[in-house]
Amino acid sequence: MNGKPLVSIVSAGLSKFGKLDGMYGREIFAEAAKEAYDRCPNLNPKKDIKALFVGHMGEAYEHQGHTGATVADWAGLLHVPATRTEAACASSGAALRVAIQAVLSGLSDVVMVGGVEKMTHRSTAEVTEYLAMASDFPYEQWQGMTFPGLYALMATAHMHDYGTAEKDLAMVAVKNHYHGSMNPKAHIQKEITLETAMTSRVVAWPLKLYDCSLITDGASCLILTKPELAKKYTDMPVNIVGSGQASDAIGLYERESLTSLAAAKIAAKQAYDMAGVKPEDVNVAEVHDCFTIAEIIAYEDLGFCKLGEGGRIVENGETRLGGRIPVNTSGGLKSKGHPVGATGTAQAYEMYLQLTGQADRRQVIGAKIGLTHNVGGSGATATVHIYRRD
Repeated sequence: MNGKPLVSIVSAGLSKFGKLDGMYGREIFAEAAKEAYDRCPNLNPKKDIKALFVGHMGEAYEHQGHTGATVADWAGLLHVPATRTEAACASSGAALRVAIQAVLSGLSDVVMVGGVEKMTHRSTAEVTEYLAMASDFPYEQWQGMTFPGLYALMATAHMHDYGTAEKDLAMVAVKNHYHGSMNPKAHIQKEITLETAMTSRVVAWPLKLYDCSLITDGASCLILTKPELAKKYTDMPVNIVGSGQASDAIGLYERESLTSLAAAKIAAKQAYDMAGVKPEDVNVAEVHDCFTIAEIIAYEDLGFCKLGEGGRIVENGETRLGGRIPVNTSGGLKSKGHPVGATGTAQAYEMYLQLTGQADRRQVIGAKIGLTHNVGGSGATATVHIYRRD
């Protein structure tokens, strides 16, 4: 496609992220959908929206499957074909790619795509078990391995190979909490000190409490259409110009490298090539910081720095607001929160705000090109999307 818009985002919505007591996931999704409708008064949802795609990881949280039809009803789209996608924490990143394909196919001129997860009513032990289902059962889950443990293996390998330090990990957390302190919808809206991050309790060494993303409730959605129809709905469309998705072995033990995600590198190359841009053209990015080491690895996989230099660029302030390539201006999974099914399109929501100049105190001045990077599990799925405001 080489830079030609695939689809246009004409509106977007995000629920409050956090511990949303007394709300079902369907109600949380309805909150995100309402914002998307309110932002786009020229849209008649019941008349215009022809399909719904929703990312949702697990039935276990609410003992509820059949998520597509459930949230379609609560979003006021009762008779619209609704499909759930599941790709662990990349569920709505995958949903976004499917929604793009639906528009490009010509079957649907306007679609809604989003994601949702309700998690906080479960205990930490239960959530850890449910999330672990995205790892290999016989060789990881059954042996007692959890995702903090898997990402701790990546972190220690990165430290061994490249000299990355615990301080580098902590600085990712400090940066993202700083960004999240300016996001009124973030789960935790407060800054932390380097000392707080460094001295927090160990979860799986070298990962400490502040190296781990949050257990969060939340929902997100976008409304997509053909680029030639976008002006019918808004004067500020954001075009998606690149889309990539790849898979890898589900078990970390099967991978060629512990310090890079092959699926993310492949998906990024697909998206860059399709968009006709290079890493240095990206003005702002949202990456999958489920653990702080994941953000450092993402810098390298996406080409924002050379292999092994991820720790250095966060230490130099290059990925902070005002830096060379601001990353996770929303606060990321670390501060905004990680309702797993909602994360991919929540990242796209931040791109929509940034590229239309609506990100308030966390606005990246003059941002024209954005990128989102959404990972499932320990990297068995990865999606990368590139956005441009023309």
